[in-house]
Amino acid sequence: MKRGDLSFLNKPIDQHCTSLSATIIHQLPKKKIMPWGDVRGLLQYVPRFSGKVFVIVIDAPVPALAETMLDLVTLQNIGVQLVIGSTVHSKDDLLDRAAEVELKYNQSLLNTESGPDEALAALGRGQAVVLDVSAGDPLSANLATFAQSVSAEKLILLRGVGEDLPRGAMRAVEVASAPDQIMRSAAAACQVGIPRVHVLDGETPGVLLSELFSNEGVGTMVYADSYRVIRPLREDDIVELLGMIGRSVRNAHLVPRDYADIEKNLTDYSMMEIDGNVVGSVALLRYPDSDSAEVGCLYIKQSHEGLGYGVELVKHAEQRAHELGLSSVFALTNRAAEFFQSRLGYEEWAPDRIPAQRHQQLLTSNRDSRVFGKTLS
Repeated sequence: MKRGDLSFLNKPIDQHCTSLSATIIHQLPKKKIMPWGDVRGLLQYVPRFSGKVFVIVIDAPVPALAETMLDLVTLQNIGVQLVIGSTVHSKDDLLDRAAEVELKYNQSLLNTESGPDEALAALGRGQAVVLDVSAGDPLSANLATFAQSVSAEKLILLRGVGEDLPRGAMRAVEVASAPDQIMRSAAAACQVGIPRVHVLDGETPGVLLSELFSNEGVGTMVYADSYRVIRPLREDDIVELLGMIGRSVRNAHLVPRDYADIEKNLTDYSMMEIDGNVVGSVALLRYPDSDSAEVGCLYIKQSHEGLGYGVELVKHAEQRAHELGLSSVFALTNRAAEFFQSRLGYEEWAPDRIPAQRHQQLLTSNRDSRVFGKTLS
């Protein structure tokens, strides 16, 4: 199968994972993405990206241009509508490379002063738009305005050698006064109305797909709206939650829970979501006639461990407990003892200090969990 050929999406679901890893993201750094076996996680990007407009400025050197064009074919084949340009490569270079990889593109060269009508017509036909940005800043105000006029979801700069930028996701308001001009331009583009601006090392093979097909990404992203949130559990999240915690439940790290139990106590649970994808959970479990609540069902997907999300989730549960007027929280664990003590300031409690109902459940469970608690200020 050629790179960029996504005809495999017509195959039965059990064939998707191998095909995806062989075409879209076989080069992605494994520490930055979800496991290959997470078929649902991989495939969720296809409907999310299909029909969306990405404006991509290719300022990487010539050797990286051919690789980037192959990645653009992959994006086009899953329905992404592309606007491409460069401040370092000529129109002919772009068109020659596009023709070599059979990228579908509009023959007319547009510029940032053009109205959106011709570009939107070409995008609607499934053609990429080639934009003349040779005379400008790769993240100029004119380019951002044009991107907004075609309702671009992302503005992406693939640049060559430059100063190192901070990695990860940053809110536009936080970098609007950054010392680096690229960061300020990215923030300004968000303020114009572009939801996401990505700045990537265009010389790194596969960097475009690595950035787009993973929650954490591999470059710099400036965003205008909410990117990482902790929100209440919804009924349509229950199956996802059960799937996430299943391994720990079977290994006796978490208390067994079924669909009906979670549905009955829906408001006890919170989910961490990164760019629309669930990556972790926590619950605040209350007991009658007690001003102490249990922090439970704490789980982070394996692909997102070690990034501090567990601390964020526990602190979220503590804040909820504080808002409910509770005086303390506690957790039952052995494996996470060091985590609760050193990272979150919990102290080991005598088991009879927790609510009587929970204490009795612990005694009859034959679990050897220790109790760690924290008084809320």
